[in-house]
Amino acid sequence: MTVPSQPAGTPIETDLGVPVSQKIRERLRAARERFHANDNISQFIQPDELTQLQAEVEGKMLEVLNSLVIDTESDHNTRETAARVAKMYLREVFKGRYEAMPRVTEFPNVERLNELMIVGPITVRSACSHHLCPIMGRVWIGVLPNEHSNLIGLSKYARLAEWVMSRPQIQEEAVARLADLLQERVQPDGLALVMEADHFCMQWRGVKDNDSKMINSVMRGAFLKDPNLRREFLSLLGQRKG
Repeated sequence: MTVPSQPAGTPIETDLGVPVSQKIRERLRAARERFHANDNISQFIQPDELTQLQAEVEGKMLEVLNSLVIDTESDHNTRETAARVAKMYLREVFKGRYEAMPRVTEFPNVERLNELMIVGPITVRSACSHHLCPIMGRVWIGVLPNEHSNLIGLSKYARLAEWVMSRPQIQEEAVARLADLLQERVQPDGLALVMEADHFCMQWRGVKDNDSKMINSVMRGAFLKDPNLRREFLSLLGQRKG
């Protein structure tokens, strides 16, 4: 007997008729884990459930388009929009919520390097959690290692930044989260981050100010205690940005 396939955009449910999003929420609540917009929930998603969740989001997105009075049946430009948006959210722009942290190879600091190094600018993309509008910017990372620090490859800074930024959030929290992650992985004496970004929630809507940018920084360890080190970092950044 052939089981009929579900129409495109139909939420996939378990054999108990419970949407997969509800099952994931129940696991999170049972574990007393937060699931805010900028939280990673990958460990609570079972194999194949992301595909089911994508189908569920597709169905909900189709309802949104219908409520916007868009004829997704006759309009060839929007016929597959719900599917595209669901894939984009879960597999691309918000994948930092649903995928585990990328593997990062760490190396011992054999040469006992202890001088300031700066990585950047790293291009980052995120979205504000208020309107889901794009945030497009650049990040600079300053690291002051010690003999016990773990050294990671330059590309790994970009991979970790992408993982943290690929979630809905506000810029201030995003930079702090990236700093927490790098502090944990590298264990430096000092860590500094600066992010500069365009916010489309200001440029595309609201005040529609195309020239405004947001710049914020996070300083940890030696960068907080040593004004000369902080000055050196910001001075080198100024030269590169100029």
